[in-house]
Amino acid sequence: MHDELTRKAKELRKGTFQAFVEKGEAHLGGSFSMIEALIALFEKAMNKNDKFILSKGHASFPLCLLLREKGFNPKLTTHLEIDPANGIHCTTGSLGHGLPIATGMAYARKRLGKKGRVIVMISDGECQEGTTWESLLIAAKHKLDNLLLLIDYNKIQALETLDEVLPLDDLRKKFTAFNWQCDKPIDGHSYEQIIPAFDAVNKTGIPRAIILNTIKGKGIPEFENDPVWHARKIKGPELETGQKALGIIS
Repeated sequence: MHDELTRKAKELRKGTFQAFVEKGEAHLGGSFSMIEALIALFEKAMNKNDKFILSKGHASFPLCLLLREKGFNPKLTTHLEIDPANGIHCTTGSLGHGLPIATGMAYARKRLGKKGRVIVMISDGECQEGTTWESLLIAAKHKLDNLLLLIDYNKIQALETLDEVLPLDDLRKKFTAFNWQCDKPIDGHSYEQIIPAFDAVNKTGIPRAIILNTIKGKGIPEFENDPVWHARKIKGPELETGQKALGIIS
């Protein structure tokens, strides 16, 4: 049903992997966990009036490569630098900044009567930042139903799991307690679940959050759910392992 999107995701993983090797740096785990969500957004869900902000800016490579496919020319850099003409609407990298900025943008659009959503993707680790919860309160107070929050819930941050660092427990209950609409988490690698969720018209009058259950390092079985791949250069036998898993070499 979604063969073309599946193909695009596979190609984006290949391109991202090769860019990591060429640049000599990599945030592979968190980049690969959000590939399907990016594809669904840019191929199906977003319209010309929407803006997307990647708050987890260290996972910038697949976004930049996807924007290049769309005719933009963003700088390929680990932490995003603002460049609206090329689809990068704010500087991100230091965690906890993307949602506050997106909240401000959505509020301004409300005040000015501008169309379109502000869509922001954060990491689950960013849910440990105070600025995240301050923004949730502000967005709820001002009923920013033009703000859509996506959470890449791969349950690993830096070099440990969330539970080992600072457990988040039931995120859905937390968001609803802050007066946001938030349904049960969906499979962040299933287009059958992602696309309807992203396309749904928000008629609640309040901001909306979607929790995406994802796998860190998705696409390379040997790397999946391993915290070391949050930020690790690809070299030695691991280069061949990744290339084979992605079909770059046989």
